[in-house]
Amino acid sequence: MAAASSSSSLSLLSNSLSKLHNRQFIALPTTLRPYSTRSKCRATGGQQSGFFTKLGRLIKEKAKSDVEKIFSGFSKTRDNLAVIDELLLYWNLADTDRVLDELEEALLVSDFGPKITMKIVDSLREDILAGKLKSGPEIKDSLKKCVLEFLTKKGSKTQLQLGFRKPAVVMIVGVNGGGKTTSLGKLANRLTKEGSKILLAAGDTFRAAASDQLEIWAERTGCEIVVAQKEKEKASSVLSQAVKRGKQEGFDIVLCDTSGRLHTNYSLMEELVACKKAVSKVVSGAPNEILLVLDGTTGLNMLPQAREFNDVVGVTGLILTKLDGSARGGCVVSVVDELGIPVKFVGVGEGVEDLQPFDAEAFVEAIFS
Repeated sequence: MAAASSSSSLSLLSNSLSKLHNRQFIALPTTLRPYSTRSKCRATGGQQSGFFTKLGRLIKEKAKSDVEKIFSGFSKTRDNLAVIDELLLYWNLADTDRVLDELEEALLVSDFGPKITMKIVDSLREDILAGKLKSGPEIKDSLKKCVLEFLTKKGSKTQLQLGFRKPAVVMIVGVNGGGKTTSLGKLANRLTKEGSKILLAAGDTFRAAASDQLEIWAERTGCEIVVAQKEKEKASSVLSQAVKRGKQEGFDIVLCDTSGRLHTNYSLMEELVACKKAVSKVVSGAPNEILLVLDGTTGLNMLPQAREFNDVVGVTGLILTKLDGSARGGCVVSVVDELGIPVKFVGVGEGVEDLQPFDAEAFVEAIFS
């Protein structure tokens, strides 16, 4: 009986596979899918808002899946803070002052900054003396929660805020050599992969090779680009042309590069104001985001830069670059606490995929694991 039953089951399985093999499947060409999505999104303001909401969700989900890259990117910071585990391993109440002093030193070396470090240490000392923390693991958990609170209390809006009108306009600003053009190219790559139609604007009209560099990124990411049509053309004019084209041709997002400038150069900083006004005349409410690129290797020296850029143009988000090459991951916490501006992306490597959406929980796990 068992043999007959087995033979019957095999016969049914064979017939099912045969039918499945003979069935014809029709697949829509992949090139049609993004355009059909976009045409639906342009119909009304509500649907446009839905498009950008979905885009934000996709980026956030990708951030969760990229935790491993964040872990590897902050390996030096994590190594620097590994002493905390050793300090807390055999912790006892009598050693509280010594342990907290050494913990304070570890945080300072990792560029948490004196202000943040003192807040953290004072909070831990208070909870220990009140009997709320009674073991090494409890102290470490409290430390992680404290850092997470600093990141989320003032910098919770880590997703791109792109409004509801198309095209959304994102300006990239920063000092020379911080990695603006590279960050813009990597951001274009990420947004394109999430289904957005991207137009690049080569607004860095001072540096001779800037347009060439951005054109390479445009080719690499499959994006279109607007460059200056004549020598010494004003950056505001290039950005205005790009946003007009983005509006006319139904682009989802226009990413605008700008020239690197010292935050102490008043005339160059004023040019950014002109760029901001130029795009707002084309699309009401633009730019939706002004992202300041900060070189993570400068540590806490980035704070004066951020203050000046924020005062002049109103920075809405930060991109911290080159954090893979230093033990200064703590500067992320100091920047958010000092300025109240959320970190949107962090650069954790040289690869095209190494501009990661910032996730506060993943960051805390990465540096304290």
